[in-house]
Amino acid sequence: MLAIKEAVALIGGEGGSIVNIGSVNSTMGIPGSSVYAGTKGALNSITLSLSKELGPRKIRVNAINPGLIETEGTQSRGFIEGKTLETVLKLTPLGRIGQPEDIGRIAAFLASDDSYWLNGEIVNAAGGMTI
Repeated sequence: MLAIKEAVALIGGEGGSIVNIGSVNSTMGIPGSSVYAGTKGALNSITLSLSKELGPRKIRVNAINPGLIETEGTQSRGFIEGKTLETVLKLTPLGRIGQPEDIGRIAAFLASDDSYWLNGEIVNAAGGMTI
């Protein structure tokens, strides 16, 4: 919220775009992740509320909810190996885990004028993964 507040203060009259990064975990109900999922669910709610509050100022607010992404954090926690990786790959039609550039491309699109008509959207970016 503090980062969003600062960003809004810097956006001029021409409007702009805020892109929040959440997680598909916010809606999956994975055991042992209640605090993490709760914070990401709250971010989805904030995204929706702010999209309506800031829309009249031409400020669009959207979110990306990534699935499993290969990062230093997921590597160090062992999420991209063994049973976790096996399970995610079985549930992901595209047959791989995400890479940072997969999310970066979506964020760049949402920040660009090409997505000008999108506001209050929560984009699940997980290769089609479902539970």
